[in-house]
Amino acid sequence: MIDVASLSPTVQAIVLVGAVLLEAIVLYVGYGAISSALTEPLIDAIQNA
Repeated sequence: MIDVASLSPTVQAIVLVGAVLLEAIVLYVGYGAISSALTEPLIDAIQNA
């Protein structure tokens, strides 16, 4: 594992921004998949209630 504390502050900032962007992409794709999987059944359940 890379010791981030030994890197320069600029590289630490780039690593942090990269980690945040990666997390945002994963969450965007994950929530999109969940949303598209659950939207149709949820709308059907509401309309048939």
